[in-house]
Amino acid sequence: MRKFLSIFITVLIVVLAVFIYWRYYYVFGEGVKAGELNYMVKKGYVFKTYEGKLIQSGLRSKAPGTVASYEFEFSVVNDSIANILMLNSGKEFELHYKEYMGTIPWRGHSVYVVDQIINMKEVK
Repeated sequence: MRKFLSIFITVLIVVLAVFIYWRYYYVFGEGVKAGELNYMVKKGYVFKTYEGKLIQSGLRSKAPGTVASYEFEFSVVNDSIANILMLNSGKEFELHYKEYMGTIPWRGHSVYVVDQIINMKEVK
């Protein structure tokens, strides 16, 4: 009985570790989004994280009969990238991001985490 219990606990720990890795640390997708940076803020009660919003060009209807701009909300982990974005609000950016399956408090409020600024230019 003791051997069975130790094997069961070991298997349970391994399954739990794989699930946590897959849910919170596995990069589900990555890509590039382009648009005008609307805002970049540092906020949070316990974990202060950088959160931003990019307004993409073009219009997209979220509901039939309505027109709205497409917004990309994201988090930033790297302080230097966040500071560049904070100082250049209103400019056009191309941002590389990683998409995760879930959020963790110290990484941000969004499943999209920007890890690189590809291009920055003035709005025309």
